[in-house]
Amino acid sequence: MKTVILCGGLGTRLAEETQIKPKPMVEIGGRPMLWHIMKIYERHGCKDFMLALGYKGEVIKDYFINYHARQSNLTVHLKNGQVDYSNPTAEDWRVSLIDTGVNTMTGGRLLRLKTQMQSGGTFMLTYGDGVADVDVTALLAFHRAHGKLATVSAVRPSARFGGLHIGDRQVLDFKEKPQSGEGWINGGFFVFEPGVFDFLADDATVLEQSPLETLARKGQLMAYQHSGYWQCMDTIRDRDALQALWDSGSAPWMKKSQ
Repeated sequence: MKTVILCGGLGTRLAEETQIKPKPMVEIGGRPMLWHIMKIYERHGCKDFMLALGYKGEVIKDYFINYHARQSNLTVHLKNGQVDYSNPTAEDWRVSLIDTGVNTMTGGRLLRLKTQMQSGGTFMLTYGDGVADVDVTALLAFHRAHGKLATVSAVRPSARFGGLHIGDRQVLDFKEKPQSGEGWINGGFFVFEPGVFDFLADDATVLEQSPLETLARKGQLMAYQHSGYWQCMDTIRDRDALQALWDSGSAPWMKKSQ
């Protein structure tokens, strides 16, 4: 099963970092945020990734092109350019890096992957700036059991994110970034059926607006309620909090879900 990670945003609130790299490449514990997210999925057997690139996508491409060499001991034969790799520790991942445009919105980025995704059945999608101890296996089982087009992982941090009105695990209403109120919010970690592409129009489509709002109205968006750890990295303060957890040796997102 393919996992799409949206990696194209500008990350303006992390300008100290994102002037030279895309947001998913901001490091926690010496590893890009993107790597941490991919490890969450890997622990549940997900190894086929589609990265939707945009702003400074070449930095992500360079990282993965050189990944195997960076994780291995090398012997370089200068005369013929041959490189021998020893003791490689690289993950067994298949990583597709797709340029989806610098100014494309979240729904538009997904739409640009339609050719690669539509024939493959159920797929997962998340943002390139958030980690959680979400049980991806249980999330997928929940999605398959309800038979709807879409599942969003609902979490409970501050109310500055997309608010979800939930009744019997069905999303009754979806409002992106409400100005007030408390409750469940959009935490990413989606599961989609190919039918969601019918709700995407063009590059300007914002996934969290018309597509998810319409799916909710049609009773096709369900909520997997995750009450455990979740944190996005919007600001330097968020980055530092994630780094402190990593340094403590108890980063919740690195623990295998039970």
